[in-house]
Amino acid sequence: MDIKLTKHDKRYIEGTDDVYSIMQRVLLRDNQIDQEKEHLWMIGMNQAGYILYLELIALGSYKSVDVEPMNVFRVAVMKNASRVILVHNHPSGSLTPSDADKDITDRLIQVGRILNIDLIDHLIITPKSYISFRSTKLMDELEQSLKYVPTYQVVERIRKEEKLIAKEKLAVERDKTKTAQQKAKEIKVKAETEKKILITALLEKGVSVEDIAKILGITVKAVERVLGKEG
Repeated sequence: MDIKLTKHDKRYIEGTDDVYSIMQRVLLRDNQIDQEKEHLWMIGMNQAGYILYLELIALGSYKSVDVEPMNVFRVAVMKNASRVILVHNHPSGSLTPSDADKDITDRLIQVGRILNIDLIDHLIITPKSYISFRSTKLMDELEQSLKYVPTYQVVERIRKEEKLIAKEKLAVERDKTKTAQQKAKEIKVKAETEKKILITALLEKGVSVEDIAKILGITVKAVERVLGKEG
């Protein structure tokens, strides 16, 4: 449902306070019964931050709201929005993001990437206050998540990392100074850490250790060593 902005509402988003200023008034315009239900809104903007639309995506119960990712981005695609902000309220008054709040944000970040639409923030609001996923660094954490990244993209990332590491090692070989040797050590630690993260992500997607070994071109024991399963 399209929500009309009033003459008091800004048309440009410059920060989270602007978002809350608009959404607080939208929430307070609801009747008392609807205020006690969870709402999910989306604000669509162009690259300059001009608001193209404000839509109520879903209206749920007092403690949850069902979200279908493609419905969330339907209007964004039609309106040619390049950036969007997700907003939902907690009738309980709590501003603590639930696991479900984090999970749907994680999913929507990936859907947005496929559609070339940036989900730049997610706000949880009450009539008196709000919390921003971006301001609390939670958005940064979710943007690094591999949970909903397709397996083939994780594999591509592994291969890109390996090529970069190989290039850095070659540069180190050409410069045998003490500084270069220290850098080589740092590269090795970074490589092992990154590889462990990516291997773990593949395991969570159901890829077997044997298949991971084939993808990386290493032995099963080498994979287990990275995971710390072998002494």
